[in-house]
Amino acid sequence: MRFGIAGLQVGAGCEPDGLARVARLAEDAGFESLWPPEHVVVPAHVTSRYPFNAEGRLRNNPTIPRPDPLMWLAFAAAATSRIKLGTGVLLLPLRNPVLLAKETATLARLSGGRLILGIGLGWMREEYDVLASNWSDRGRRTEEYIAVLRELWQPGPRSFAGPTVCFENVHCSPAPGADGIPVVISGTSEAAARRAGRLADGYFPMAVTPARLRELIAVAKGEAELAGRPPGCLEITYQGPPDPAEIEAARDAGVDRYVVLDQSADFAGDPRRLTGLAQSLSL
Repeated sequence: MRFGIAGLQVGAGCEPDGLARVARLAEDAGFESLWPPEHVVVPAHVTSRYPFNAEGRLRNNPTIPRPDPLMWLAFAAAATSRIKLGTGVLLLPLRNPVLLAKETATLARLSGGRLILGIGLGWMREEYDVLASNWSDRGRRTEEYIAVLRELWQPGPRSFAGPTVCFENVHCSPAPGADGIPVVISGTSEAAARRAGRLADGYFPMAVTPARLRELIAVAKGEAELAGRPPGCLEITYQGPPDPAEIEAARDAGVDRYVVLDQSADFAGDPRRLTGLAQSLSL
């Protein structure tokens, strides 16, 4: 099982020198990938149910920096040479998919093919309202936008006709490269697992019990089989704390990549914690 790292964008990791330093440190320490999250805005008052704790309430401070994940990763890419660059996760329905195809292809090309596009629907309705984005059809648009991205990541001219996106004989250069960009779908619902099984290169649940993790992975792989895809086509990523029991449970469930999130740490401000974490994981 490979190990990614999340949470590096806090504190000094949101500043140029700190970001470059902590990204290089993570690479040198043996982490396989970086995974910044995304929220475009966080309203001062949020009533939407937060899906990742029992009380369903967002406990994060809305004033902390939340940099754009693609720009953060582009800066990290320039400071490193090997570590993979994952979005953990980018809220696809809030993006224009044509512009996103250009941005991601450019980042993949300039980073030497290191980008992994982790995507999700998001849970905060208030964020959709601020961006005047339709909340009710976000699942359908996610599937359409994945198709748009994959169409435009190929050499042109390309054409597409969907419910909300339509173009004919357009070129979107540069292309990301022969291997394209892996798309990893996140979510803790069975709908997300099925969508990953049908459409994605990977599935990325987080913050669930070991029993639920096994169930979701089985749903995703079963849906892949129903779609005529080999179950092994799905790379399974899971995000959790640096807890040995949780890591071992994820390994037993068939997780390929464990993204470590320690919400108590400012790794850029205290780099010894990052090297200590790497040592504890035997990287």
